[in-house]
Amino acid sequence: MTSDADNSSKSQSGSQRSSMKKSSKWILIVLVLAMLLGVGVLVRLKKQKSLEISYREIPVVKSDLEVTILSTGVVSPENRLEIKPPIPGRVEQVLVKEGQRVRKGQILAWMSSTERAAMLDSAGAKGPEELKKWEDLYRPTPIMAPINGTLIARNVESGQTFTSADSVFTMSDRLTVKAQVDETDIAQITLRQRAKIILDAYPNQTVSAVVDQIAYDAKTVNNVTTYTVDVLPGQTPASMRSGMTANVTFLVSSKSGVLTVPNDALKVQGSKYSVQLKSPEGEKPAERLIQVGMTDGKKTEILSGLSEQDVVLAAEIRNSTKRADAGSNPFGPMGGPPRKGSSGGGAGRGGSGSSGGGH
Repeated sequence: MTSDADNSSKSQSGSQRSSMKKSSKWILIVLVLAMLLGVGVLVRLKKQKSLEISYREIPVVKSDLEVTILSTGVVSPENRLEIKPPIPGRVEQVLVKEGQRVRKGQILAWMSSTERAAMLDSAGAKGPEELKKWEDLYRPTPIMAPINGTLIARNVESGQTFTSADSVFTMSDRLTVKAQVDETDIAQITLRQRAKIILDAYPNQTVSAVVDQIAYDAKTVNNVTTYTVDVLPGQTPASMRSGMTANVTFLVSSKSGVLTVPNDALKVQGSKYSVQLKSPEGEKPAERLIQVGMTDGKKTEILSGLSEQDVVLAAEIRNSTKRADAGSNPFGPMGGPPRKGSSGGGAGRGGSGSSGGGH
């Protein structure tokens, strides 16, 4: 019995060793295949990603340059004034409407004190003659505009009562845009500097403006420090309303009729600038040192080194792919083309085999 048990144990261990050998063999085969597939993919991708350098010809021309700072802001009154009567009472007659321009000292409404209102109500109950008698004896009190400006809120109607804490009218002397300027740009903002305002509500309307005031106290929100700059429109359009969002462009400097080239044609090495000039067919582009002036971020002024007849070159690097490779599948066996009907095949996009390939 002991020998039978030993034989059985030896048989089981032999089976296990055989199974492990088979598993190791299959794992090795899978690893080798994965390596081969990876090498094939890399080779195909390397072939497809060969770089090709071409040059775009750009003539040197004269144009206008403007250096600007962009900011956003909100339309708000420069001075917002709430008109509150000194005593409680009742409004007898309102003479103005919202949005109307008024002058200092103009009567906005007539009011009665609480006592006069009670007296007139009592006299009116006795008849029209009694009411007229007390109206002539006890005149109403006017509510007058304290400044020149625009009535932006009318909070009462005729016959409405109010207390001395209630605001019956709200006025503003003029509308401004309070723009938020980043601290890195604030040094380029000066008083009376020219600016342009474009309201989000009226994107096709440009309003000329000037810088009226620069705040001394900064605001920090989400680690961004800004200063409030009051921008005053030259002529406030009738469509401008308090609370509107505005985009403000501050004009830092400008030049007209100067030689310029696009920034992508410039080569920078330390503090030196150069460009590549067009050469005769078959020769390499010639490099020339230049001196530059101001830039608007897209074009740069040329102070010396170029003339208006010159043509500079801007290098363009792109991937060159052969048309025959455009329909190949790098994940197919040996990088061959996918079979017809397979997903992602090249026959379904205008018959070209690939969108945009081979051009």
